[in-house]
Amino acid sequence: MDQARYDKGMKRLQQMNNMSTIGSRLMEISPELNRYIKEFAFGDVHSREGLSPRDHELVIISGLCALGFAAEEMRSHINMGLNAGLTRQEILETFIQLAVYAGFPAAVNATFIAKEIFDARDAKGIKN
Repeated sequence: MDQARYDKGMKRLQQMNNMSTIGSRLMEISPELNRYIKEFAFGDVHSREGLSPRDHELVIISGLCALGFAAEEMRSHINMGLNAGLTRQEILETFIQLAVYAGFPAAVNATFIAKEIFDARDAKGIKN
């Protein structure tokens, strides 16, 4: 375990105002996997300076759409993307573009997940 990497990952997650429950739920069953995600995905990769947090999220959302089977992660990253400055329209346009390359089923599934997130944010009074 590398505490500095973990702390860096936690800082990034806090900056992104992640509203996901993935970490707390994962902690119950696999604290090790939860820690690796925070150390590597957020401490090492997501914290790199080459892209803005907003652009990191656009890339991640695109990759998750292309995978077509990562609904929990998609929910989390749509929220983080919106918190980082992506607009709803940019997210939906991304899925339209990806329909050509990742397939229509993946784009449709991602669009429905985005609608869930948009509705949840609207219900909480979060306008972006």
